[in-house]
Amino acid sequence: MPHFLDFGHFYDLSNPELWVGIGLLLFFGILVMAGVPKLVAGVLDAKAAKIQAELDEAARLRAEAEALLAQIRQEKAEAEAQAAEMLAAAESDARRLEAEAKIKLEEDMVRRQQLAERRIAQAEAQATADVRAAATDQAVRAAEGILAARLAAQGDPQADAAIAQIASRLN
Repeated sequence: MPHFLDFGHFYDLSNPELWVGIGLLLFFGILVMAGVPKLVAGVLDAKAAKIQAELDEAARLRAEAEALLAQIRQEKAEAEAQAAEMLAAAESDARRLEAEAKIKLEEDMVRRQQLAERRIAQAEAQATADVRAAATDQAVRAAEGILAARLAAQGDPQADAAIAQIASRLN
């Protein structure tokens, strides 16, 4: 049985436990009269409001961070798509430039071959002309020599003039 239910012993004025109980009740009464519960409730309410404000701020910051993360992911996807497009365009340009370079190279090769063939033809024509000129000169000298030998025996001035003209007419 608890002591406070024992009316004979607990409520005796010489019992120190009674005075501790009365002192405790008076202490709580003074606290209530002084408004300590309201003060404690106000402090607790202020702490709760501060904590709630921090939670709200944290929720707002988290929402902003999530929105920023979504925006960054979208920008990353757009950048990757743009990079892929740029790579495809660069590859396309490279293939086009390669084809153009091949065509230009083939055209240059054909043009150089034609130029070489023309130079060879010109060289052949020049060589033929030089051979003909040399052959003509040789023929003229031979003819002059033959005619001079035949006419030397006769000594005709008109024949000498005609021989001199042959060389200029054959060239």
